[in-house]
Amino acid sequence: MELTDFDAERPRLTAIAVRILGSEADADDVLQEAWLRLSRTDAIDDLPAWLTTVVTRLCLDHLRRRRTRSVVESMVPDDHTPIDPEGDALLAEVTGDAMQVVLDALAPAERVAFVLHDVFGYPFDEVSAVMGRSSTAVRQLASRARRKVQGVPEPAPLQAARAESQRVVDAFLTAARGGELATLLSLLAPDAVMRADLVGQTMGSESAYKGAAAVAARFNGTRGAAPVTIDGELGAAWIQAGSTKVAFVFHLNEASLVHEVELIADPDVLATMEIVRVRAKSRD
Repeated sequence: MELTDFDAERPRLTAIAVRILGSEADADDVLQEAWLRLSRTDAIDDLPAWLTTVVTRLCLDHLRRRRTRSVVESMVPDDHTPIDPEGDALLAEVTGDAMQVVLDALAPAERVAFVLHDVFGYPFDEVSAVMGRSSTAVRQLASRARRKVQGVPEPAPLQAARAESQRVVDAFLTAARGGELATLLSLLAPDAVMRADLVGQTMGSESAYKGAAAVAARFNGTRGAAPVTIDGELGAAWIQAGSTKVAFVFHLNEASLVHEVELIADPDVLATMEIVRVRAKSRD
């Protein structure tokens, strides 16, 4: 691939990376890595779309690692906390102090969904393809981010719905581990569907399991999936040697029944997700 092809896309990619990361230096690092990946890749049908996906996922991974470092640094006494006045000034210049504080409070996936859709105007189906997540997921992420950016508290009905979602997913995972087929069916919408990404399909999964019976049969007796939070929502994951191999993201309908399940096995997408194992003692 010619360097001129990449240079033609650089201004747009830089704008996206700077807005997501809030740092020109970090954005430059991401674009350099994107260029290296491009130089090792042949036969790209849609270069702009390919580069948008790569840059966005690199930004997501960067945000996730930055968030992890922030947790560790928060444990350090205040007099040892790193201070970067130049970096703070740059962030203020890029997004403004108030906006940067709000963006930093967003989960990485929320931040990217909001920036791509609300700031740059990408349609949700394109954001879905870029992030490797379902359209349902990116709409929810953007909606949560939008409320936080606007300083609007989560309405009581949504809080109740979130609590009910947690209860239903927990009951679903418990029934799956126990082989309770009838309970699984009672928690699934009749038109429920589970979709697997391409990596999941190479691991033996069907591209889609359609209908409550098919989804229930797929989960019935499954013991390997551990309960986790995924971008703050309860889900499940297969974890080996501390590394997540497959994640299951659940979406409920208005009747509080599981309507859609995302099976995500693509390591590039998994690397962008905040996945935290739920220990048994924290679920009591």
